[in-house]
Amino acid sequence: MLSGFPPPLSYSIYGKENINGKGLEANVINDYDKALQMAKEQHKPLLIDFTGWACVNCRKMEENVWTQPEVYNYIKENFILVSLYVDDKQKLPVEQRINSYKTKEGDTKEIITIGDKWATFEAENVNQSAQPLYVILNNNQQLMNTPVGYTPDAKEYKAWLQCGKETFDKK
Repeated sequence: MLSGFPPPLSYSIYGKENINGKGLEANVINDYDKALQMAKEQHKPLLIDFTGWACVNCRKMEENVWTQPEVYNYIKENFILVSLYVDDKQKLPVEQRINSYKTKEGDTKEIITIGDKWATFEAENVNQSAQPLYVILNNNQQLMNTPVGYTPDAKEYKAWLQCGKETFDKK
């Protein structure tokens, strides 16, 4: 019951060897541009995982849904997975910082950290600011289905993945 509170073992310097092959950690990219390029090269849809270091339900999805063989294999075979941490406090390189970003709503905000960048990207492009939030895009960065949040039922989550993949394949 408490497994969702602490980060999963894979986040620990002691846990890397204990989780090898048990989850999607080895297949996750944290660089959006690189993931998009890979998706184009491999002609696969992009599965965006808007997540956070402090997100309990994100850890539950990673540990209890993504590890289910039917979900794990489907993601691994059919998607380029990119995890974007909306609460990452690491500072962006100075040349990437924006001191006065104007949002679609007309508000002004600073984009100083990696988390600021991905939280703004999520809000501006998907009109949401929830974690976890899963988004499937084609190679032109168009939505393939409606984004979903926490979905603890593996069959339901896989059905959502399949819907997005089928839409991708039709275009």
